[in-house]
Amino acid sequence: MNTLNKSANKLRVIFAGTPEFAAVSLRHLIKQQDVLNIEIVAVYTQPDRKSGRGQKVTASAVKQVAIEHGIAVEQPVSFSLKHEDGQVSRETLASYQPDVMVVVAYGLILPLGVLNTPQFGCLNIHGSLLPRWRGAAPIHRAILAGDSTTGITIMQMAQGLDTGDMLYKLECPITDTDTTQSLHDKLAVLGGEAVATVLADLPIYQANAVAQDESLANYAEKVHSKDGQIDWQNDAVSIQRQIRALPAYTHLHGERIKVTSALPIKLDQVTSEPVGQVISVGKNAILVSCGTDSAGVQHLINITSVQWPGGKPLTAEQIANSNKLNDGDIFEMIFDE
Repeated sequence: MNTLNKSANKLRVIFAGTPEFAAVSLRHLIKQQDVLNIEIVAVYTQPDRKSGRGQKVTASAVKQVAIEHGIAVEQPVSFSLKHEDGQVSRETLASYQPDVMVVVAYGLILPLGVLNTPQFGCLNIHGSLLPRWRGAAPIHRAILAGDSTTGITIMQMAQGLDTGDMLYKLECPITDTDTTQSLHDKLAVLGGEAVATVLADLPIYQANAVAQDESLANYAEKVHSKDGQIDWQNDAVSIQRQIRALPAYTHLHGERIKVTSALPIKLDQVTSEPVGQVISVGKNAILVSCGTDSAGVQHLINITSVQWPGGKPLTAEQIANSNKLNDGDIFEMIFDE
């Protein structure tokens, strides 16, 4: 057992995060405070913002958890000394006398002066097996790339973008049916478990930190709406990954519709139908022609769920019983919307 846990003094932890992904880790650490001999002395999160159709000002998921458990909440706008409140934000942070700061999906840049404020620095819970995917959208990019495995990395934060030394990893397989949401939920749970493991023996993990191999690093660029537009020239496997990873969409008669689930089908021979054409609309499958893969194999894709504007997702059977889609219809790409 490490010297921290032998001590009668609890490890003073500041938790910094904003969305539900971070809130899952916070809940886990709150439950484990006595076991880990830690005390969460404050929670840092983004300022309350308007959200939803009614644009109601709403507290972040992390703030809601903190309030529920009576933990002090701080919501600075910036830690930069170029900002008028930056120095005050840093002084407030230092006043908590933190031993370590746990950061996950916080959304605020932490300057070097902040990273060095806690005695043991800042730990980041990152949703990828670093250095595979650094950046804003590691879950989306892992699915789009067809990765078979992802996971959580607990990283000692440095000034670079997700470049710090790695303290601990937990792996998570990516199934053929995983979506960004399902993988998000799995990794959120693993994140809490992983950071608890590190906090239980923090000096040991820091002493055995491993530097990242820069040659293996990829940048997980933030996803944009246009990334979801389906290019039917692609093969069905690539298109299905896009549907699983993003809000995917196509156009029919000039109307933008969402494609919410699908299954790829490889063919033994090349079809004569143009890509994007609906081959058949049936109760169990909506078959659409796609491009060929790298081996030159023609694909069809089985669209199993589609959502029209203003409506709910419809199954293939529901669509077959309507007049919304017919054999011979062609899905289109429209640019510069």
